[in-house]
Amino acid sequence: MLTLRTLCERRDLELTVLVPGPEGALDCEVSWTHNTELPDPSPYLRRGELVMTNGLWHIAGHSAESFVHRVQDAGASGIVFGLRREMPATPADVIDACRKAGMPLLELSVDVPFTALSQAAARTLAEQRQSALMASVRRGNALADAISSGTGAGGVLRVLRRDHDLRLAVVDRMGHLLGSAGAGLTDDDLVVVARAVARRPPPLEVTLSNDSAALFPVGVFGEADAALVCLRPAAALDEAERGALEQAAHFLSMETARLHAVQATEMRFAGELIDMIFAGAGASREFAARLKTFGIEAADPLAVCALALAEGEAAVSPVPANAVMAFFVSEGVPAVVAPGGRDTVALFPWRLTEGELEASMTRLLSLLDRQLPKQKVVLGYGGPAGDSTKLKVPLMEAREACQLLARGSSAARMARFAELPSHSALLGRLDGQVVQRFADALLTPLRDHDAQRGAQLELTLRTFLANEGQFAATADALYIHVNTLRKRLTRIGELTGRDPMKFEGRVDLFLALEADALVRS
Repeated sequence: MLTLRTLCERRDLELTVLVPGPEGALDCEVSWTHNTELPDPSPYLRRGELVMTNGLWHIAGHSAESFVHRVQDAGASGIVFGLRREMPATPADVIDACRKAGMPLLELSVDVPFTALSQAAARTLAEQRQSALMASVRRGNALADAISSGTGAGGVLRVLRRDHDLRLAVVDRMGHLLGSAGAGLTDDDLVVVARAVARRPPPLEVTLSNDSAALFPVGVFGEADAALVCLRPAAALDEAERGALEQAAHFLSMETARLHAVQATEMRFAGELIDMIFAGAGASREFAARLKTFGIEAADPLAVCALALAEGEAAVSPVPANAVMAFFVSEGVPAVVAPGGRDTVALFPWRLTEGELEASMTRLLSLLDRQLPKQKVVLGYGGPAGDSTKLKVPLMEAREACQLLARGSSAARMARFAELPSHSALLGRLDGQVVQRFADALLTPLRDHDAQRGAQLELTLRTFLANEGQFAATADALYIHVNTLRKRLTRIGELTGRDPMKFEGRVDLFLALEADALVRS
């Protein structure tokens, strides 16, 4: 088990205990390390994580007591304050805040980077995880050699192929091919396997394009993250082959867990970058340094897109970040991909033309359509911005365009903010309560009248506007006489104070209907 005491006992890390915390705190489990300079990192912390900070938030004037309180509420195991040449000692108010809160506080030498601490934690955790898994399988097996040598899923499959004449592949739940040995899976095959992995529990066999294939779930704690696919029916496997495949699936679970842990860390790191853009930190050295870890230079032209799944009229959720990242990997473009509550944001360098940017976003949307065939994916995009300091507006516009598309404000599924109808864009930027009050002021009298008298004033108004104010076409659509239509429109004007037979009245009533649809989505 990784603990604060374990890390402190490593002399090469040069850690000093400033606040030990309550009795036994130094011996509590540390789940992972998390580097942050946000004044409130709690949304990105998981219970048991060790928070590492250089105190840039402190230099900016944020409260030490507030920072420690947020970290403690998130369930962190402790705080490591990394000294710098500019800050050779841990601030007294940080020490006092940790002492009052009972939060363990360690001080890291100027000469030791946070990466050394993270690597030490990673090595300890990896050794413990490997030891626990290896205890359940035969020692010295060639599969362990394949994993420990870093050859990944492909190495495991090659070991199996040396002993058994099997065609094999490893496919994750997003339909990505993690490794293959003798198995030529088509795109349709990958989709079939991904859907099977998503089922609870996954089936033991699926029908692919050429033959039936046996599936061996790969995952930890009973949750399938991927599947080891053998292109042979389950009934055709002998006991030795089945045993070897089951054994390999156990080892592959360690590899997929490692991959997902790395991806999860990158996603949280990416989320902090997006928050820093909104906070106006796009010009800071810290932002540029973090951006560079993703292979992106802050001085480069940058583009941004936001993607969401529109499920029905109200539910809007982010697109799986792994699927978005897979696209940029296939395009050879470095990217920061951050999933949020309602959308997934991707930030990436772009030196080509705006037309080529649109073509690239079209390819991304097409890929997601293939991977998520039963979902409606929408995409808003912005840029290229000249550099990271100009990202805030394109980011805001990309996310706003995405949400407007998800709400059905346009028939399009991909657009820039400026390409959307002006009334949708303007309504989308107003406070939701203001929009609601405007819509209710005009539409509630109509709806009350219709409910009390069994009338159809709202339907009449919608039909009249849909027919661009043409009396004959509207009357025909409603199967009523033109004089009846005029009486209804007059009544609408009396109830709302807006005459639908005049242009300005029609504009207000149209906006009320659009606003009502927006706030109800």
